[in-house]
Amino acid sequence: MFWESDPDVTWQTMELARSAGVNHLDVAPQYGRAEVLMGPFIEAHRSELFVAGKTLRHQADGVRAQLETTLERLRCNTLDLYQLHAVTDLDELDARGAAMEVLLAARQEGLVRSVGITGHNVTTPSAQLEALRRYDLDTVMVPINPRLLADRSYATDLSALLEAAAARDVGVMAIKAAAARPWGERPPSLTTWYEPYVEPEMLQRGIDVALGTPGVTAFCTPGEISILPDVLAAASSTKMLDDAERAEVIAAAMEEPLIFPIPV
Repeated sequence: MFWESDPDVTWQTMELARSAGVNHLDVAPQYGRAEVLMGPFIEAHRSELFVAGKTLRHQADGVRAQLETTLERLRCNTLDLYQLHAVTDLDELDARGAAMEVLLAARQEGLVRSVGITGHNVTTPSAQLEALRRYDLDTVMVPINPRLLADRSYATDLSALLEAAAARDVGVMAIKAAAARPWGERPPSLTTWYEPYVEPEMLQRGIDVALGTPGVTAFCTPGEISILPDVLAAASSTKMLDDAERAEVIAAAMEEPLIFPIPV
């Protein structure tokens, strides 16, 4: 959301979220200037916030160095959550073993309070399920929206992941709740790498489905400042869809193309 923002807009936007009751902040070094811009606000409100960071790195020394840089930029002594970022499949999980050991050691040391994993593809749920088998994780971050749930294979893998997360008392953060479709050949008109829904009714549908998925703790707002007020409004008025309503929303999304894989 703050990739190319400025200090005033960043502060005002974060204050808007905080005033609506949002206390979970998620950021990564890959998000442009976001870490640096968020630092002053986090420092001023640290006791009220749950601050989550991420790393894409593979080598142990590089992961540790990036964690220390993130702590400095966010003006924190500790992070509430540090995540192995973008583990999309089993090959990537295998390649990130040394990195994960750094995260687990940082939790033991007290630099981070919790350790998690994130991913962005249709293979993410199965990779995260294997990660839960291998490691003592506190959270997973996984895509959940009506279009993905319309994919039977994805829905099955997600169900298995959510069942395992519940059994292990692992927090589940949903991402891409408001994703509509890829930009394709069209130039993006918003800051998200996918086209999000912007209509309040469609935002409400996606958020209701994500938050109404059993086992989901919360969801990440789309990385676009202009729609944040409508996203917050939808989150504050979310309702539990009954089975028929949920099925209808999911069926209506089946004609949309999948947003994955992330365009390079």
